Amino acid sequence: MVVDSELSEIAVDRIFRALADSTRRDILRRSSIEELNVSDLAAQYRMSFAAVQKHVAVLEAAELVIKRVQGRERLVRADPKTIAKAETLLKQYQQIWRDRIDRLDNLLATDP
Repeated sequence: MVVDSELSEIAVDRIFRALADSTRRDILRRSSIEELNVSDLAAQYRMSFAAVQKHVAVLEAAELVIKRVQGRERLVRADPKTIAKAETLLKQYQQIWRDRIDRLDNLLATDP
């Protein structure tokens, strides 16, 4: 099954590995709403600051978030471009499965 995507296979793997963790999905959700200070973000979770930093690093490696330095702060925000590319990929997979179901429905409708 070939799916045309603007993302390399490595990028797709990184994105979905990053999204496999509920904490990272929550960080992504929060950073989609507003740019967040990593320290303030870490205060929202029952884990160490270092653990939250590691989650942010995984999201950053997957290019799902952008981290920038402003003075002494590290700010994180979601990268809508990568999220849109992942969404396009998922829509392509969705269409593949819809086409398969349509073919199966047609086959069952013509079977005596």
